[in-house]
Amino acid sequence: MKKLTIISMVAILVLSILAGCAKKEPAPSPGGTNAGGAAGGKNVTLKMFQFKVEIAEPLAKLAAEYEKANPGVKIQIDTVGGGSDYGAALMAKFNSGDKPDIFNNGGFSDLDKWIEHLEDLSDQPWVKDMVTVAKEPMTKDGKLYGQPLNLEGYGFIYNKDLFAKAGITELPKTLTQLDAAAQKLQASGVTPFVNGYAEWWVLGNHFVNLPFAYQPDPNAFIDSLNKGTGKMVGNPAFENWVKLFDLQLKYGNKNPLQTDYKTQVTEFATGKAAMTQQGNWTQLQITQTNPNIKVGFLPMPISDDAAASDKLPVGVPNNWVINKNSANKEEAKKFLNWLVSSDIGKKYITEEFKFIPAFTNIPADEKILGPLAADIIKYSKDNKTLSWNWFKFPGGEASSKKFAATMQAYVAKQKTKDQMFDEFQKTWDSLKK
Repeated sequence: MKKLTIISMVAILVLSILAGCAKKEPAPSPGGTNAGGAAGGKNVTLKMFQFKVEIAEPLAKLAAEYEKANPGVKIQIDTVGGGSDYGAALMAKFNSGDKPDIFNNGGFSDLDKWIEHLEDLSDQPWVKDMVTVAKEPMTKDGKLYGQPLNLEGYGFIYNKDLFAKAGITELPKTLTQLDAAAQKLQASGVTPFVNGYAEWWVLGNHFVNLPFAYQPDPNAFIDSLNKGTGKMVGNPAFENWVKLFDLQLKYGNKNPLQTDYKTQVTEFATGKAAMTQQGNWTQLQITQTNPNIKVGFLPMPISDDAAASDKLPVGVPNNWVINKNSANKEEAKKFLNWLVSSDIGKKYITEEFKFIPAFTNIPADEKILGPLAADIIKYSKDNKTLSWNWFKFPGGEASSKKFAATMQAYVAKQKTKDQMFDEFQKTWDSLKK
């Protein structure tokens, strides 16, 4: 009986040890997360919904780097941009219940539209390194809701070799000088401008921004429009802006309303036109299409005042935001911090995305970023910049798209200048609060 009792006790002890081993939890890794990479050791899928088609491929590679460093985390990226309606697609995502963890927001009126869904990021470690200009669009009531993607600028991108071939020795900085340069280019057998007016944002965001940016005080002018005391009709900056519009049409490609973004950039990169209205985000596609092309930026003058016209519009194109109701928002914060603080993230931002960093802790090597970014950086350092104002328009994209449709009607000669301005005013008045 004693032997049986001893055997039974040993058996119970062994079973207890085995049971204890089976229940043992994995040891947590540094930082409070388990080896699975996500909080509590669970597998996590971060859903990113973003609009910059130019970085879709390198962004996927960057996500793979993060997944490698954080086992158990998967990053699912959906890209909707270029000629597609990102805002409508994002709204459809939320309405269907397929809400992303990380998505894009332009700030100002776009921030107001989505603020109920956004996580407050004011306490994040990267906030201290943001450049000043990047804070305003995503700040409300003292709280910061977005991480800036980068700084960007736009203007007329020009082909240096085609300019030299046409005998243009002095770069145009006024409306008259630009007209003279266009004449020389045309005489040399080159189309001066390729205009991608099939894209609403080329017109309704970037081009229509000029008469706002050239106001003595853009914010005061926008405030006057909202109060009903200001008018676009008869405004000097708008009257001068149409002259630049007409100049591009006069010396541009024959089918601008059928020319989309990809075609616009490709035709410029292959030398079919000497100038095009676009931004430094086109550097990747231009270089891939024609590695030997020499390019730079020209201002977009609306008058013959050289000092006032020699400027480029520079701003923050968009921001990363986090869905505050996401179950994975802590992992999303971890990813965004890694993006702008890790050596891998910094390298991708400058070397792969070709982004001008919006953070002081990320060095901007102009040789790596390319000549377009170098020009943007130079204009910024020289304090020769114009503001971005389309995010301040009432209704956000709704007003920009209506502006674009009206401008497309002007290009098609379905509306006169006065009718275009009248439609602008009606659009603003119908959407303002």
